[in-house]
Amino acid sequence: MPKGLLSVVVGNTPDARGAVVNHAMRLSPRAVVLAVSIQNTPDEEYPTVQRFVSGDDPRLRDTAPLSATGDPAVILRQDLLSLKRAAGQPHIALALPTELDVLPFLVELWRKRIGSSSLEDHYEPAPILVGVDPESFMADIGCVHRTVRLWNGSARSDPLTPAEIAARQIEAADALVFPVPATSNGHRADGVAALASQLNSDALLVRPTGLDEAEMELPPSLIQPAARGIGDEWRAQLEPVTVPRSRRGCDHGVNSVLWRARRPLHPERLADALGTVMCGVVRSRGHLWLCSRPDSVVTWCSAGPHLELREAGSWLEAGARHAWDAVSPQRRTLASWFWHDYYGERRNEITFTGIDLDAQRIRSTLAATPDPLLSDGDPP
Repeated sequence: MPKGLLSVVVGNTPDARGAVVNHAMRLSPRAVVLAVSIQNTPDEEYPTVQRFVSGDDPRLRDTAPLSATGDPAVILRQDLLSLKRAAGQPHIALALPTELDVLPFLVELWRKRIGSSSLEDHYEPAPILVGVDPESFMADIGCVHRTVRLWNGSARSDPLTPAEIAARQIEAADALVFPVPATSNGHRADGVAALASQLNSDALLVRPTGLDEAEMELPPSLIQPAARGIGDEWRAQLEPVTVPRSRRGCDHGVNSVLWRARRPLHPERLADALGTVMCGVVRSRGHLWLCSRPDSVVTWCSAGPHLELREAGSWLEAGARHAWDAVSPQRRTLASWFWHDYYGERRNEITFTGIDLDAQRIRSTLAATPDPLLSDGDPP
């Protein structure tokens, strides 16, 4: 049976999300929009999920809102299967709210369930489209004084700052769409676009060519099926050892620095180095090998002025077949590339992105943080 096409659209503001949906509809006029909003319930066990379906197909059009309380991934999966049965081969534009953590949600939505067909049996996923309002992004990327919890599929996330949410949304995109022309502050919009391109070097950047938003057109490839294995790519991006790739060079003062090392770091030395390392950093992600936690992958994640280190599972060990089977193919590949006969998978790797970062200063400062009792050839 022919599959439908599922386009996922998000935005850092409702207007940005709506503008991207409108642009997608110009390319695919017969597409059906499934717009979602989420409201937390008083007991916070499950949210109320409201859905609005609109489109030209009379079999699918329903202007009355649908509302249900429960697991967002389960509810929307049922909606998508119902739309597929009704239309045969629809193109669905799934417009998701900011209350959902996009990548974990999509992994859960696409997950195969026992006794039920998989969503991938019915739909081909199209590239993820993220609408970006530059002013809102700049306000969010510096906001760390409060936290919120997003729905990541079947549960709520740990508390996240607005800065972390803004960065995650950029990093989830296959295409970053700046739908509003830069009329009032073009320099700031250019700077945000440069920062977004560094945070997600694989994403296609789409901006208006003139002062009129209507002049912007999305490339037709953005409403075509994505590359095969995209579900594995989503899952791989959530692995604790996945480090984002960045663009080389400097654009509008924005640049990135990749640091790698193969010695366990000393926690106190690392803490002393943070003031120097983090100067000018807007976003950093990676993982650490700490001498105080030799068996644990410790993730490094910062957005704005907030830095968080968290234990996130164990390093892969030789002969641990179950552990290797449980991770993504991409992580197995990375482990093979970086494998050491004694250390195994253990290593440090962090990507720093910010304004006028000094690569030599960052790398030399971090080079002084390993455990002083260990030489380069010593085991931990």
